[in-house]
Amino acid sequence: MDQQWTNELAVAQVRVARPTDQLKEIERFYCEGVGLKKIGSFSGHRGYEGIMIGLPNVHYHLEFTEHVEGSPCPAPSKDNLLVLYIPNKETIHSIAQRLSRMGYPEVEPENPYWMQKGTTIEDPDGWRLVLMNTEGI
Repeated sequence: MDQQWTNELAVAQVRVARPTDQLKEIERFYCEGVGLKKIGSFSGHRGYEGIMIGLPNVHYHLEFTEHVEGSPCPAPSKDNLLVLYIPNKETIHSIAQRLSRMGYPEVEPENPYWMQKGTTIEDPDGWRLVLMNTEGI
């Protein structure tokens, strides 16, 4: 890795943001279902409200926003994924069961690679989440 490049890129935080038109159900899916934490929220910001979801004390998280006039958000292809690497297989099984009871069953991934050690589930907007049973890279 080019150390000079990493020293020049002093990023304080990473946020992945996307719109939704069902903010409450997205919060329920990722917090109650997956087990992530709501770490922030806002409302009345030029017609937007939103939530930040992630892991406490970590400098990367997801942001979901909803506009008062609607925030249509068609899901991209079935191979656009959010992947959470979870080494404990029982944790993945527990999350998948909880989401299934909430009405979000496992779906077949587009790329067969994710079937080897992963569980793929669509969130309320149709975006895909993979619970991958490895340590990551």
